[in-house]
Amino acid sequence: MTSFLQLLHTQRMDDHRYYHQSRINQSLHFLSAISFLVAYAYLFIDPAWAALIAWGFSMPSRQAGHFFFESHGFDTVNQATHEHKEEIKVGYNLQKKVVLMGLWAAIPVVLYFNRSFFGLFEATGTWENYFHSLGILWLWLGVAGVAFRMTQLFFTQGVMAGTAWVTKIITDPFHDIKLYCRSPLYVLRGELVDPMDHIKAGHQPAAPA
Repeated sequence: MTSFLQLLHTQRMDDHRYYHQSRINQSLHFLSAISFLVAYAYLFIDPAWAALIAWGFSMPSRQAGHFFFESHGFDTVNQATHEHKEEIKVGYNLQKKVVLMGLWAAIPVVLYFNRSFFGLFEATGTWENYFHSLGILWLWLGVAGVAFRMTQLFFTQGVMAGTAWVTKIITDPFHDIKLYCRSPLYVLRGELVDPMDHIKAGHQPAAPA
């Protein structure tokens, strides 16, 4: 259990130091985390609406921070190139995220023109049914995306690494709220980049081999 918790902590801190140096990105993750908690609550009420919240707001705001506000140049904090970080990324790197988000964007278009989605749903013309079907499809996309990467990690880095990553993904909203709750205040003060003094001081573990 100690090894698992240490690996989980390492994955979290590596994700933080490599991919969350922008205060705007941190702020977007804070807002995304709050909406993800709302989506978690809706899983017990209406899973389709939970997916609509998660994929309609939480994920776009979260990924926009990575694509548009994080630097893709040389990382002076960690002394690493962007290409190196992408290569060792435990979860979805930007290239894989493009594929995932492409599927996310394509699903509502296909569903609009094929309301039964190739026979999976009752082909009705009401918008209520459209969004319910969309929510179910986005829910399964999320499950499939997590399961696919977890399986990859099982074979490439081991079962513990894959299990730790899934645990990290599920608990990220709670962790992000704690870690980035002050980030919007830093942005308002004009600090757009986290100086990462705690990383420079060497207080965080290095990436796993």
